[in-house]
Amino acid sequence: MKEFLEVLGFLALVQGVLGLVHEFTHWRVGLVQRVGFLDGYEVYVSGALVVLAVTLFAAAESRGRD
Repeated sequence: MKEFLEVLGFLALVQGVLGLVHEFTHWRVGLVQRVGFLDGYEVYVSGALVVLAVTLFAAAESRGRD
């Protein structure tokens, strides 16, 4: 379970950072800007993904060795 939470955290962190990179540099990277119903909220969603990643890493760490 710990590894699963770490993988989810890593994916959330990568997508959140890539979404922020896209918003501030206009590079075409990440999946957040490709989801239509998130138009106009990409920065908020990317920030939420980074916070989610930190939370998932903390949850994985609290699980200890499984």
